[in-house]
Amino acid sequence: MENDDLPEERAAVRRMAILSLQAVTKEYASEGQCVRALDGVSLEVSAGEFVALVGRSGCGKSTLLHVAGAMDFPSTGLVLIGDKNTSALNDAQQTELRREKVGFVFQSFQLLHTLTVQENVELPLLLAGNPAAREAALERLHWVDLDGLGARYPHQLSGGQMQRVAIARALAHSPRILLADEPTGNLDSTTGAAILDLLVRLTRERKTATIMATHSPEAAAVCDTLVRMRDGRIEEITRR
Repeated sequence: MENDDLPEERAAVRRMAILSLQAVTKEYASEGQCVRALDGVSLEVSAGEFVALVGRSGCGKSTLLHVAGAMDFPSTGLVLIGDKNTSALNDAQQTELRREKVGFVFQSFQLLHTLTVQENVELPLLLAGNPAAREAALERLHWVDLDGLGARYPHQLSGGQMQRVAIARALAHSPRILLADEPTGNLDSTTGAAILDLLVRLTRERKTATIMATHSPEAAAVCDTLVRMRDGRIEEITRR
């Protein structure tokens, strides 16, 4: 994929850090043993930057996504979303932070099959009490090129269309951070490439900080930054 951004423009974008992980460890108890899923991870992600997390299964990619999105919290170290330390917030503040600042895209789509496409996208806005939920949902569906499909149900869509709905839902509240866990894992190569093009475009246009966990070299190749993980550590960060 071509990238028309000038180097100086990309450098300026990177100075606007939205997400910062500082010496983060995450430990779990499993069968009486302590498992360290993250081990001293430090990473900054900026507005308009698309980051790929790569490495073998069990290397810590999904745990890093969960900690970055305040779905889980570090055992030690700091996770800052903007100027907010996620571990210092109470339950209500954490919920508000996730609802306002973070969007999630999953491999299995996780759409509600009893709701229409439009209702799936509206749902997080309605839960937040947004009176303009319908208008915002239609706008997000336009962003992902699904105009006119709002009245359909998920089972009436292709896999690529369902993932587009999931992306529209994740962007419903215009989050600063978009987290994607294997978003092309259940798609064929052509459809997956179209979803990656969409994620790149939305990252640039909406100036989100996007982090994607992936096993796919093709998916990683479209990203600005490649973070290679092993055994809960970051082995290498390559910025293009």
